[in-house]
Amino acid sequence: MRAYKSNAKIAVNAVAGNNVVLLGMDATEEARKGLLGFAIQRTDHTSGGEERWLRSSLSFDHHPTHKAGDESLDSISHPIQDFKWGDYAAKPDHEYTYKVIPIYGSPTDLVQGDAVSVKVKTESISNETDAVFFNRGAAASQAYVERFGNKRPDEVEGDEAWKWLSRGLEEALIGFIGQAEGAGWSLRACLYEFNHHPVLEAFKAAAGRGADVKIVFDHKKAEGDPGKGNLEAIKAVGIEDLVIPREANKSAISHNKFILLLKGDEPVQVWTGSTNITRGAIFGHSNVGHQIRDKGLAAAYLTYWNKIVTDPTGKTFRPFNDEIFPVKADDPPYQPIFSPRGSLEALETYARMMDDSQGAVFMTAAFGVSDELKDVLVQEKPYLRYLLMDNPGQKSNQDNYEAIKKLPGNRIAMGDTIRQDNELDHWHKESLTGLNTNVKYVHTKYMIIDPFGERPVLIGGSANFSAASTTKNDENMVIVRNNPCVVDIYVGEFMRLFSHFYFRNWLNAKYKKEGKEVEIHLTPNDSWTDQYYVAGSERAKERMLFVGKPVADEGKADAS
Repeated sequence: MRAYKSNAKIAVNAVAGNNVVLLGMDATEEARKGLLGFAIQRTDHTSGGEERWLRSSLSFDHHPTHKAGDESLDSISHPIQDFKWGDYAAKPDHEYTYKVIPIYGSPTDLVQGDAVSVKVKTESISNETDAVFFNRGAAASQAYVERFGNKRPDEVEGDEAWKWLSRGLEEALIGFIGQAEGAGWSLRACLYEFNHHPVLEAFKAAAGRGADVKIVFDHKKAEGDPGKGNLEAIKAVGIEDLVIPREANKSAISHNKFILLLKGDEPVQVWTGSTNITRGAIFGHSNVGHQIRDKGLAAAYLTYWNKIVTDPTGKTFRPFNDEIFPVKADDPPYQPIFSPRGSLEALETYARMMDDSQGAVFMTAAFGVSDELKDVLVQEKPYLRYLLMDNPGQKSNQDNYEAIKKLPGNRIAMGDTIRQDNELDHWHKESLTGLNTNVKYVHTKYMIIDPFGERPVLIGGSANFSAASTTKNDENMVIVRNNPCVVDIYVGEFMRLFSHFYFRNWLNAKYKKEGKEVEIHLTPNDSWTDQYYVAGSERAKERMLFVGKPVADEGKADAS
């Protein structure tokens, strides 16, 4: 849900997903004079009118030193010096009012200006067609330290750390499998890493109820490949009779992560996304599970599964996918793209769609950026492109990353932690879960094109937007068109992690340059706003993007 409100001085635009509400703010030239930031109060109408102030990240330098967990940096005392902010503690299917108050005066004598209130309702976890589940994806966070210390989740007593990290992803995955209630229901799956016992046990329980369960899994015999760990888990849980090894096409990987639900002979639902069936995928690095209730899409997945279960070589699988699943130019609400394919047409299509954007582009890239996408990202555009990465990837990808980074308008955040305690400031050193090795932070594979426009597009699934994922590996992607409810969820979750990692990139760079004894505080005057009002600058474009105003209006202030 989206909502916009303004007065003669400031404007507020709210974009509500299910667990995130993004807020974009704007101020007239007159209203930004003396502006020390914004205070944001949230009223939760669904929970009896409960009120709380959203937290800031910094305090004025006159304020006593803060230690994590000692005192909340409430924005009414420590205003937010940004024109966008997120409520990352929102709950699904809740009605909220956000009261945004401009703050003036001086750091020791704060004065409230005229407020704007905007009311939204967050998306339900599940609607008629879609249910989207992002895990926390930020175990290395101040919130984790405050709750559980710098302990691995398996070192925390009970299961609260695991639940916090899962954020509903494990429960939703097991719940999807649990829909196969007995005879007359079937499950068909294609899975890459497949060793998290509770999920394997859910498949076993479904079969025990009489459901027909068949699982294609990646089976590589080499030490360290997923196949070895998969086999060990399959034997441990005792589901050998439910699985079918994917052994052909050994130069590639069977990288799918989807489950198909059938009622009778009719496919009715698909679970897809980036989540492998491992502890690291569910509780560690960032992942998403996307449940789609669309019979046409489910039928396409079944056709693909019926081919892959025959264990085809790439030589026979590529022409099959090219013929049966062409990259069509029409406009279905859900369009599947299956791999391997005989050309880079799918990747080139994504690049063309990105190039045709009229608003903004948001993209995750766990293993770097391909040449096809890089060629678009190095072109100057009037709008912003946001890139969330785990690392720059191999040598060619690192070169692409350096080229992309040079162009103004490409905003990049890299997976990161706060690497050391700060003796003077309120930041604690953060530690990862230790559950992931190769990909430690960002494992999602999705792109959002023009999310706030009239025709938003989401592209997501198992593929890494790479040549290998398109022409070699078993992969599945879905292009979701004209579905703002789903896009609002994805863009909120994207910005949750982008902001999280971008701040850590900035903080660590500052510590490296100035030493860990540096104190970081709010600016005591309105000079922090200057960069947001330089026509053509990244910050000015960002201010206009999140307040919901077109690029053509950049530099203008709302006075409605």
